[in-house]
Order: sequence, then C-alpha cells, then structure tokens
Amino acid sequence: MKYDILLFDLDDTLFDFRLSEMHALTKTFQAFGLPNGFNEYITGYKEISHVLWNDLEQGNITLAKLRVERFKRLFLQHELTIDAAIFGEAYLENLGQEIHIIDGVQDMMAGLAGYRLALLTNGFKDVQHARMNGSIFAQSFEAILTSEEAGSQKPHVDIFNYTFDKLQISDKSRVLMIGDSLTSDIQGGNNYGIDTCWFNPQMKNNETAIQPTYEIHNWAEFIPNVLSVKSICL
Repeated sequence: MKYDILLFDLDDTLFDFRLSEMHALTKTFQAFGLPNGFNEYITGYKEISHVLWNDLEQGNITLAKLRVERFKRLFLQHELTIDAAIFGEAYLENLGQEIHIIDGVQDMMAGLAGYRLALLTNGFKDVQHARMNGSIFAQSFEAILTSEEAGSQKPHVDIFNYTFDKLQISDKSRVLMIGDSLTSDIQGGNNYGIDTCWFNPQMKNNETAIQPTYEIHNWAEFIPNVLSVKSICL
C-alpha cells in the first residue's frame, strides 16, 4: 500500500458539524432563557463565526480568543446582555455531547484495518476528545491531535511538525491528509509536502489555486479510488 498513515479531519469530514452545532446552540440558548435563540440568531452567528475561523487559519486570532469573541460580537450585534464567556463555555460543553456521523463513514472505517489512523483537527481540545471518545470510533484512532494542544492550526506547518513528532513519522510519502476544507486540510497538507484527499460531498467547484491529490464525493469512493491501485490522481 502506498499510504499506511491516514490523518483525518473531524468536523464535516467524519462528523456532521452542522447538526452538532444546531443541537448544541439550541440547548445553550434555551438554558439562557432564549428558546427561539437558534432561529433568531443563527444567521448572524454563522457570519461572525466564518470570519473568525478564517482569521484563525490566517493566524490573526487565537483559539482562546475565538471561543469568546464570536459570542461577544453576536450579543453586541443584537444588544443581548449575556456574559459571552459563560455562554461560550456552556456551548462547548453541549457541543462535546453531540456526535453525528456522516453517512458512509462507518462502512469506510471498517475497511481500514492495517492502517494507522489519527485525527488532526482545528477544533477545541475538550470538545473533540469528548465527541470522539463518546463515539463508536473511540478505539479506532491512535491519537487525537488538536490545534489547541499543538499551539498552531491547519494550514500552518507547525501543527504538522507537532503531528509527525507525536506519531514518530519520518517518511512523508506514507501519509495522507483527508478533509473537507481546501484552505485548512488540503492547503495544510500541500504546505507540508504530503498527499491530500478532498472530501467534497456537495461537489463544490474548486475555484482556488489549491489542488488536492485526490477528490472524492462520498465515502464509498475512498478505499477503491484512493487507497487501492485504481487511485485517480488529480
């Protein structure tokens, strides 16, 4: 086999983050006396969150600041007198309980015997460990590597240096990075000189200069089209 070490992103790659976010935000707004809060504020929240996560990828904000800043901006926008730090912690606690596996992942994972598997995520340490450890894949991954622990985030090379050191990897040709984000997962892999697989279930047009080694649109394609000799290199 060409690759024997697979680095997976988590959110929107293995787990459905949209569902996790919806349930966690709904519970948190309800706990703070806003039963319709999700429907009323989700559009503004997503706009703010998108900007801040892009800032994180560019190194313009820390994860510690992001966890509070997104709610601080939202509550200021809507003139809500809620402590953003307390709300943010409650949201992350709820998020850590949300496990929604993307269709096809379980069958795909069943075919990966013999591979070394690790998670490489820009998410919060406590949340990502809780979600993975509470899932059916708790024993499948030898490591859960987060940007919070690494002190760096995808697409920067430092998080990959951290990962390779933790996993004691010296040969980049053995490693494949798999994820849904061109700017985070794929750009990160490209920056580090390892092959990449773009999970693109919505069949988005790639209008960037970022080129993955492989592209798949569902998990049934992964083993035959990427890990087998029938691989289709873009």
